[in-house]
Amino acid sequence: MQKLFITFISILISGFSFAQVKKDTLKTDEIVVEKPYTPTISDAFKIKSNPNLENVTNFSKENVSYSIFSIPVASTFTPTKGKAQNIAREPKEQIYQNYITAGFGTFKSPLFETFMHFGDKRYNDFGLFVKHESSEGGVEDSMLDDNFANTRIDLFYKQFDRDFNWQINAGVQRKLYNYYGLPETTLFDQIFLNTIDEKQIYKTVYAGGNINFEDGFFKGATAELVNFSDNFDSNEIHLLAKPTIEFPISTELISSEFVVEIVTGKFQQEYNTPTKLKHSFINLGASPNFEVLRENLTVNLGAKIYYSNDLERKINKFFAYPNVSASLKVVDDIFILLAGVNGNLIQNTYSNFADENPYVSPTLNILQTDKQYNAFIGAKGKLASNMGFNFNVSHSNEYNKPLFIQNQIKTDGVNLTSESYQAGNSFSVIYDDVKTLNFFGEITIEASKEFNFSSSINYANYTTKNELEAWNLPTLTATISGDFQRNKWFVGAKLFYRGETKDYVIPYNLSAENGTIVTNDSYLDLNLSGGYNFTDRLTAFAKINNALGKKYHQFNNYQVQSLQALAGITYKFDL
Repeated sequence: MQKLFITFISILISGFSFAQVKKDTLKTDEIVVEKPYTPTISDAFKIKSNPNLENVTNFSKENVSYSIFSIPVASTFTPTKGKAQNIAREPKEQIYQNYITAGFGTFKSPLFETFMHFGDKRYNDFGLFVKHESSEGGVEDSMLDDNFANTRIDLFYKQFDRDFNWQINAGVQRKLYNYYGLPETTLFDQIFLNTIDEKQIYKTVYAGGNINFEDGFFKGATAELVNFSDNFDSNEIHLLAKPTIEFPISTELISSEFVVEIVTGKFQQEYNTPTKLKHSFINLGASPNFEVLRENLTVNLGAKIYYSNDLERKINKFFAYPNVSASLKVVDDIFILLAGVNGNLIQNTYSNFADENPYVSPTLNILQTDKQYNAFIGAKGKLASNMGFNFNVSHSNEYNKPLFIQNQIKTDGVNLTSESYQAGNSFSVIYDDVKTLNFFGEITIEASKEFNFSSSINYANYTTKNELEAWNLPTLTATISGDFQRNKWFVGAKLFYRGETKDYVIPYNLSAENGTIVTNDSYLDLNLSGGYNFTDRLTAFAKINNALGKKYHQFNNYQVQSLQALAGITYKFDL
């Protein structure tokens, strides 16, 4: 026990002594840096990309030939046929070939129009077109009926064969007008007004066709026979046939169109006498043309030659006209120069005059117009990728150019006339030699897929030989139009400007020398349209004509209707 106690005390003393030897001597003094550390970078050693090699021995390149040892090996691998990946497409818009349109507007104006056809697209096609539009009238202060109606029916049949195809057409048309344009300077008695039958009805019956060949020098022909008559027993027959030949010579092309034209007609009386009027013409013509095509240049060298026989006047004549034109692409389709000179023998007809001015009297003198030349120069192209332009300057010289002029009034408003068109409410045709200097310009803009814009202007300066003015021909005309379509909506607008025109009015019981020149004021006519496509088949539409409500005159004494509105629907379908 005593030994154990002594041993324990010895261990404690040894441990205390060892702890004193291992005492920590670390002090917490601050170190002050007198100068900041500034590191430096020595230049790197670059290895040259193209080292100089010395003592290099050049060895010649040995030719090595390769060959394989082909051993046929039977394979049981069968590849799987690849399949094209389907691409998601928007549904294709359905296009229908037939439609029916019906509408109704102010002034009791119904509208009906339809087109239907059926057949095998590869072999034949048969179609029908029907249109009717009318108006009960409503011209302010009109003392006579001013209603209007137009009904038309057309039929056609097409046959498609391997080497050629042909088509036949037939149809009828009926147009109702009224001689309602009485002069305001005359005071008309009610008894006189009650005796006037102001109605004029134009009737057209026609048949024709065409044939086209794929091969051979005979390319085809067109022919049409038209019978035109009116409510005063006037009648006119017009036959026009045009065969065409074409054949190449080396890299060039020669073609020619032939003309066979026969016109015969009669009117029951002259304007001032009961003498009947007749007109008959036979025209035979040819227009050979030689076309030269180069990389940027196209030249047409041709002429028009006619033999004409005026059967009523027993006059035979030969006519020859130039038919030369050229186009040069200066900068591809960006800028194209155009120039040329041409002429033509124009066969005037009662039908054409009535289409241009439905208020002509059925007492016309029908002659031919000798358009000796029309020389022009111009340019067309693009100002930008979506902006096109077209302008030209031309000068023409025409013998026997027709001009509309008002017939002399044959009543003082009380005494009766033998015909309803003798009350200062009809027009005749006179002829004069006229030279025309014409300026034309047009700009079209495709602003986007939704909006299109176009504008045109035409200025004409007329020089007459015998007449004081170029009667009823405007000096300036211009149009501005735009169309916008988004989603299922569409709208359009067209603004038309027509400059003032001159007419010559001869008072009752006075000679032509005592007539006066009257001016038809210029006018603006704004037409609006729009609609909504409910489906691919069904569309609703609306139209507003003369939206500005101007009471202008197309011809002297013939005021038009004011603002006209019409709405309807169109249904499309397939048979």
